[in-house]
Amino acid sequence: MTFGVLATAVAASSPSSDDVTPGVLGFLVVAAIGVALVFLLISMNKQFRKIAPKDEAAVPGDAESEPGPTATATREAPQ
Repeated sequence: MTFGVLATAVAASSPSSDDVTPGVLGFLVVAAIGVALVFLLISMNKQFRKIAPKDEAAVPGDAESEPGPTATATREAPQ
């Protein structure tokens, strides 16, 4: 009796012939995208480690380290 109920439930839940399922090809595509993502993240981490940290002595608001528009405007014109 129980086997008949389970068989009926499985038959009712299985997709009909008109339904489209992703199947093995869909899984392989998603898995390949996941593997590519892992390699891209590893490569990105290597590139970030190559970037040298900025010098702590140079303060972003310091006028001597970066001449701004006011520094160029106060210069005299060549004669």
